[in-house]
Amino acid sequence: MLSDDGRPSDRVLDLFAAEGVLERLAGGRGTTWRAGDLVLSPVDGSAQLAWLAPVQARLAVRLDEEVPRSLRLTLPVPARDGRLVVDGWAATRFEHRTTPCHDLATLRATAHLLHARLASVVPERPAALDARTDQWAVAERLAYDGAAAARAAQGRPEPGFADLAAALVAGLDDTDLGREQVVHADLAGNVLLDATGVPLVIDFSPAWRSPLWAEAVCVLDAVLWLGAPPEALDEWRSGAHRHAMLRAALFRVFSDQPCDVARYAALGLT
Repeated sequence: MLSDDGRPSDRVLDLFAAEGVLERLAGGRGTTWRAGDLVLSPVDGSAQLAWLAPVQARLAVRLDEEVPRSLRLTLPVPARDGRLVVDGWAATRFEHRTTPCHDLATLRATAHLLHARLASVVPERPAALDARTDQWAVAERLAYDGAAAARAAQGRPEPGFADLAAALVAGLDDTDLGREQVVHADLAGNVLLDATGVPLVIDFSPAWRSPLWAEAVCVLDAVLWLGAPPEALDEWRSGAHRHAMLRAALFRVFSDQPCDVARYAALGLT
């Protein structure tokens, strides 16, 4: 439940026992709020959190117990009545003294570590992923269905969008991107460095795809939005890496609403 200015309601704050002044955080597309030691984020529903939160919590605790630490995850926090989602809101523990990570090498290393750990703790595809209907889930499916992507592109109003999507689709074939598993589909903007410099992964966006595809999305986002050099795309212009990047680009152009067509076209991915 949202208030008029997008804040969580008093009922949500009460059930999560959130204290302190509400502060809008820079991440989470402007919809995430901090209240004391909690971060409150809107979610699409409880089905996703029903499987994801316990997995994330167990892995977060396990990673924090390792010496030395190499990777961390934010810890989900249940409401006072035990629910993980209250009126469309979920909570995680706020981590003090963190800084955003924009270093591409660190982001890619984090992706490798995270996906290796996830492969062992989520052995089968969660059925709840099929229930997602948000724009990112729709875009992810289109990235793996060229014919559907071409049709969907015709309905987008941005000048040049249909031509860009068609060019990306034209480069695709049935190249194998590797074994699919649970991956973080939005990693680049969701890695912080804690006070000791260890990567802390936040705002988990799950998908059941190849880790190579998820890494391609991370690299693409880092070039587009985090200041990574365009040369970082060079190794993604041939072989399986190229196809992973084409599908990553399709995912992003469809999930961006509106899409900056010129910015993607300038990358020369097609």
